[in-house]
Amino acid sequence: MLRLYSAIWRASAGRQVILIVLSIAIAALAAVPLEFQRDIINHLTADDVSTDRLIYLGTGMMSVVLLSLALKWLLGFRAGTLGEDIVRLIRQRLLARAADIRETGETVRKGTMTTAISAEAEELGKFAGGAFSDPVVQIGTLISVIGYISSTQPGLGMIAFSMIVPQIVIVLISQRKVNIFVAERVRILRSATDKLTIEDINDVARDVETQFDDIYETRRRMFLWKLSAKFLLSVINGAGTVGVLMLGGWLVLQGRTDVGTVVAAVSGLGRIQGPTAFLIAFYRQVSANRIKYELMLELFGPNPERYRYLKGRH
Repeated sequence: MLRLYSAIWRASAGRQVILIVLSIAIAALAAVPLEFQRDIINHLTADDVSTDRLIYLGTGMMSVVLLSLALKWLLGFRAGTLGEDIVRLIRQRLLARAADIRETGETVRKGTMTTAISAEAEELGKFAGGAFSDPVVQIGTLISVIGYISSTQPGLGMIAFSMIVPQIVIVLISQRKVNIFVAERVRILRSATDKLTIEDINDVARDVETQFDDIYETRRRMFLWKLSAKFLLSVINGAGTVGVLMLGGWLVLQGRTDVGTVVAAVSGLGRIQGPTAFLIAFYRQVSANRIKYELMLELFGPNPERYRYLKGRH
């Protein structure tokens, strides 16, 4: 993983710094709407209800939402543009390598190179655009929201935090198995593509069909692991929501907290479920792209630095 991230940083360090700054700003704003929501609900149940105060709180909340959305738009545009630039860069390097292979007569087959240029380069390049900013946004959002919930009611914050730890354990265990399937699928697909470049396709049709069956079986096993993990994660999220409602309701009945705090905590759980799910998917994406990156490096032979791989404009 470090090797992949080092290559991405060499290619785009300056632009990644800008994306990281935007990500931190977005994460810092994540919990602010929850505070406005809490104040609005508590204001509606107060004795001195004021329309002016309600309008003020609603306007403030909407302003924060619009600012956050504007920053997310800017982040998405810059990350997407960067990803496409990296895709172009990878393809240029692969094209240069393909020209050298033709001259030297090395054994890399056309089908393998074609697959790398058309599909694998795009997957790696798009990942590179958000490789740093995406986890910063989501981790920052988790810290911001859980910190806010804990500051208003520590017990509810503990429930929110306890939802994350088992999910991390489940993903780490399941992803190790999925990574094996990812590498196996890429190798089988490359081999099948190589055979499709042979002039007499009838000679290899049966072998290619068998490899298509192997790809299907590999994907089927991947689905079993991924969907089973997703089921367990959904159970944890559901249990966390019920726990917050039960504990929060008990605290309200005991007079130890207010309704607004409980509502904000439930909304906060919804806010952290999104980043948690994203980080889980992102970790899987990192793991898969690490394997694809290492497989792609094999195409560059014993001296990949000759092609200044993933080293481009800043």
